[in-house]
Amino acid sequence: MTIKGVHFATGKSISVTIDEGKISNISGENNDSPYYIAPGLVDLQINGYHGYDFNTLPFTEDLVTQITEALWKEGVTSFYPTIITNSDDTIEKAVKTIASVCEKNDIIGKCIPGIHIEGPFISPEDGPRGAHGKEFVKAPDWELFQRWQEAANGRIKIITLSPEWPESVEFIEKCVGSGVVVSIGHTAATPEQIREAVAAGAKMSTHLGNGAHLMLPRHPNYIWEQLAQDDLWTCLISDGFHLPESFLKVAMKVKGQRSMLVSDAVYLSGLAPGHYDTHIGGQVVLTPEGKLHTKDNPKILAGSAQMLKEGISHLYKSGLTSLSEAWEMASIRPSAFTGLPTLEGLRKNAPADLVVFQWNENRVKVVQTYKAGKLVYSVG
Repeated sequence: MTIKGVHFATGKSISVTIDEGKISNISGENNDSPYYIAPGLVDLQINGYHGYDFNTLPFTEDLVTQITEALWKEGVTSFYPTIITNSDDTIEKAVKTIASVCEKNDIIGKCIPGIHIEGPFISPEDGPRGAHGKEFVKAPDWELFQRWQEAANGRIKIITLSPEWPESVEFIEKCVGSGVVVSIGHTAATPEQIREAVAAGAKMSTHLGNGAHLMLPRHPNYIWEQLAQDDLWTCLISDGFHLPESFLKVAMKVKGQRSMLVSDAVYLSGLAPGHYDTHIGGQVVLTPEGKLHTKDNPKILAGSAQMLKEGISHLYKSGLTSLSEAWEMASIRPSAFTGLPTLEGLRKNAPADLVVFQWNENRVKVVQTYKAGKLVYSVG
């Protein structure tokens, strides 16, 4: 199989040959294709999509397949289903269902390299806790986490927690020792607690700048401290609503190659604009522009309803970065961070996880998506 188009980074015409699930050759070849070829997008935080929700139980195994297939049209070839703070049994059932599908369905298993648990070991304080249910928030519990990991057959690869709990350092060390990425998020931790968490092995910041108090001390505070920690990779929601351009600019400058994009998409992503009644935010409004806010106060966000391709477009349109760097922040960098084979990107012998897209009026329109060399989505 051969794909012709324009290299997303160089802007030059190329021909990409796929053989046995890998890129067997890339050659420079003049062609008239109006489409770009790029690595598949990798999203570390997907709560749901297009009406399907990983956090409303019970959900069937079919839902896991439906979300995965729906994400292909968004150019997402790998993602981490994200289970937020809930009851112990609910989290256990959710991860077990996802793992079961991954074991039965080869293509779904390849698209889901791991599960992300966001909570319940987070801050109980209003603000940092966000929309997470306070009744389920608790201190880190290694035996409980092992129970979830057993149910997930070892597929939990990321956990978001707040290191403000006394048990945090020991818990982080055990997670790291078992191959689980620890991410700091939904936190009210002191700078010292942040430093201790990083020393224990925490490697990421979950949607930095969100899940925080509305007002913070000038300095020190937990956002400054995470930016200052060189060993922390930073996830950013660049949908144009969650973070101002000034914050995105500073975070990207400070973190450099360790800045990544996430969607943090909720189940209303991909649905038509309108009014919705949700199980977490109550009455909410999804605007034509893609902003999701509470019905009573447009200034209060009710989650993210934009996908990675919109985040890429926003970074470019804002003049914060090039199209190629924005794309790398949503593909190659998260692959490199999590150790996926797709970290090679658009290179010979790399896995053929590819997106063919059209760049039209500063917007990404996905035309085709390939997973492990298989065409899984084609427009029209």
